[in-house]
Amino acid sequence: MKSLRPLLIALWLVPLTVSAEDPVDQAFDKDVLVIAARDACHRFDIYLALSHPQQRRGLMRVRSMPSSTGMLFVYAAEDHRSMWMKNTFIPLDILFAKSDGSVSSIAKNTVPQSLQSISSTEAVMFVLELNAGTAERLAIEPGSHLIWDHQVPY
Repeated sequence: MKSLRPLLIALWLVPLTVSAEDPVDQAFDKDVLVIAARDACHRFDIYLALSHPQQRRGLMRVRSMPSSTGMLFVYAAEDHRSMWMKNTFIPLDILFAKSDGSVSSIAKNTVPQSLQSISSTEAVMFVLELNAGTAERLAIEPGSHLIWDHQVPY
């Protein structure tokens, strides 16, 4: 991981850019997350779903999202997590990650507005939603790591 440090620092210094017209812009705090994938590290601007109301809302009613943007759901403890796509208009890749940031499983190309439950395969602390196709395009797979340098007090 030491060889990635200069790259991670450089990625962190790039300013966060999210459209002010985005319907989630006022309801969620924003931050930066890096995913260490098989061949490279990838920087994402993320919305933080920290509270229960924010987690219930998620990306509902969002019509589009920049390719380098996502939403990170942060939970107080590891547990099996389930998501659905009700009122979500864009297809997503949903990454489930353990407390150490390691990606446990990925639900790729989820169906917009579906009521089907999309569940983690084991207990996780984080769920990251990205535009559909991102995981495949960037070689993000189970074993990749989410690097988010912030602690949330619970």
